[in-house]
Amino acid sequence: MPRGGKKGHKGRGKQFSNPEEIDRQMKAQRELEANGGVEKEEEKTSGSDDSSSEEEDINKKKSGVEGLIEIENPNRISQKSKKVTELDVNAPKELSRREREEIEKQKAKERYMKLHLEGKTDQARADLARLAIIKKQREDAQKKRDGLKKEAEDSKSKR
Repeated sequence: MPRGGKKGHKGRGKQFSNPEEIDRQMKAQRELEANGGVEKEEEKTSGSDDSSSEEEDINKKKSGVEGLIEIENPNRISQKSKKVTELDVNAPKELSRREREEIEKQKAKERYMKLHLEGKTDQARADLARLAIIKKQREDAQKKRDGLKKEAEDSKSKR
């Protein structure tokens, strides 16, 4: 047997609100808000006996601090749907953090490659220096080979 709490009423039938009753309550609430909390005399006199007690509870003037402070649950803000005419198709869409970071990363890479091709980055300078050293070594090796070829030709011609 589970501890604590009340037992559920599994066999009990569910009570559903009548749609007309819901509409009537919503209409009364809208009228109450539109009138700034002032009740209409017509609403008090019209209505059936069963629903008049419920309307009185809804329309009852709040006493004490309740009348002065209007409390609204910030978590219960309803989303207002926009009309098609109000939508601005040309407005720039806000990017998510990941998309923004990805675009910034691509731009930074393009900027770096541009500077690298111009030879302005440290890595590009190091690469160019390495290439210059290799080029000089190759030129020296070519001169040495040319010198050896000349010596070989000279020695052949002397014989």
